[in-house]
Amino acid sequence: MAPLVPGTLSPNRSVPSDIARPEYVGKPRPKPYHGSDVQSAETIEKMRIAGRIAAQALAEVGRAAKPGVTTDELDRIGHEFLCDHGAYPSTLGYKGYPKSLCTSINEVICHGIPDSTVLNDGDIVNVDITAFINGVHGDTNATFEVGEVSEEAHLLVERTREALDRAIKAVRPGRQINVIGRVIESYAKRFGYGVVRVFTGHGIATSFHSGLIIPHYDDARATRLLEPGMTFTIEPMLTLGTIEHRMWDDNWTAVTADGKLTAQFEHTMVVTDQGAELLTVA
Repeated sequence: MAPLVPGTLSPNRSVPSDIARPEYVGKPRPKPYHGSDVQSAETIEKMRIAGRIAAQALAEVGRAAKPGVTTDELDRIGHEFLCDHGAYPSTLGYKGYPKSLCTSINEVICHGIPDSTVLNDGDIVNVDITAFINGVHGDTNATFEVGEVSEEAHLLVERTREALDRAIKAVRPGRQINVIGRVIESYAKRFGYGVVRVFTGHGIATSFHSGLIIPHYDDARATRLLEPGMTFTIEPMLTLGTIEHRMWDDNWTAVTADGKLTAQFEHTMVVTDQGAELLTVA
């Protein structure tokens, strides 16, 4: 499989004027978040709406991830779905990001920019999409198999999904945040997979990235206790080789330093008295 190279970008897509924008659109960076990581019942209900729209958009884009389709076409589908449901694509204009979702193919760990690149039979592609509506964000992603993939690629995708599922089940109020990464890392190690450390899960609600960090490895520093009402993402990135990365010149696209495959899955959730409730479900 040849190394991925950048394609050609299409013009930025427009969003209807009646759809509310996040505060950071048109600015170099978002305002720092100084609120709580524990959200009110009203905010959580709004996040259920945003999360449901994001999950539905992800499923719609995933159905289109077939050989011969460009990643720009996936961006169009996701963009139009969000706008048709009254939501703003959170990535569009976030720190200058030019598109409405991220498409990360094969060796791309995360933040791949949709362009003229054509999906080929045997590729895997992660689609990361976030909806902003009613003042809150819902963030989710999944890795899709394009046509017939290798057994090695298929197992990586399925095991990354399983790593996320296991991490979600480990969420309990009173536990330290590092239990999440411990579960992911211990599962990944069974298969010799790497667990990317540089990119993490994050707090999310009215802010796209609140500053709360959710590591996907056993980080001794992540000792904060989980509390009911906390909202954040878990989004493990597993690799077939090194966890080291290099950045493309676009300063967004992160690829594995050895060019080997990587996969990722993500949900936004809220901590409940019993565990975790997923907010990004259709």
